[in-house]
Amino acid sequence: MPQTFTCGFALTYNRRVLSRFNVGISAMSNQGKMDCGRRRLIVATAAVGGSGVLAALVPFVSTLLPSERAKAAGAPVEVDISKLEAGQMITVEWRGKPVWVMRRTKEMLETLATLNSELADPDSAKAEQPPYCKGMERTIPNQDPAVLVMVGICTHLGCSPTAKFRAGTEESMPADWKGGFLCPCHGSTFDLSGRVFKNKPAPTNLPVPPYKYLSETRIIIGVDTEGA
Repeated sequence: MPQTFTCGFALTYNRRVLSRFNVGISAMSNQGKMDCGRRRLIVATAAVGGSGVLAALVPFVSTLLPSERAKAAGAPVEVDISKLEAGQMITVEWRGKPVWVMRRTKEMLETLATLNSELADPDSAKAEQPPYCKGMERTIPNQDPAVLVMVGICTHLGCSPTAKFRAGTEESMPADWKGGFLCPCHGSTFDLSGRVFKNKPAPTNLPVPPYKYLSETRIIIGVDTEGA
């Protein structure tokens, strides 16, 4: 009996031990699987987190760099005037503003001196242009006097004037009109040098931006002429 009991107990005990051992092995195996799974999850999370940080960093770095639009709006602008014909005007953008580049005809230039008594600031004494662009023609000395560069914004409330180059009543202007610009918002008128007529809402002449010649056929807007 004792032997039988002992053997039975031993057998039962061994089974319990083996059962616990197997459970331990199973737990260890499951733990290993969990550890591997955790490792994979951590690696995946780190990878995703790293890519998220990188994705967040790229737009941030990009914001530190000036955009093409910002550079175009603020940087000097080169203009080719080789194909600009007499009586023709083109518009370019500088600092978000329209800038007119015009080549006046001989007849247009001849009208300038005849209008001085009708203009509010015929000699461009007020600071709406660089010091080297004062006077009747408002151009750079020793350069083509026919080429005019102006900001196409009225000095009254910031509207954009309309070109009215034809003389007389052809463009719904007074009979004594000799050509120039009309602001349709409040009726300010400017001659072919952008000089404002008397008794108009606009307080000053149209602005002339800083510019200089790179060659006879190219100018750069936004850079002053040295020594002019």
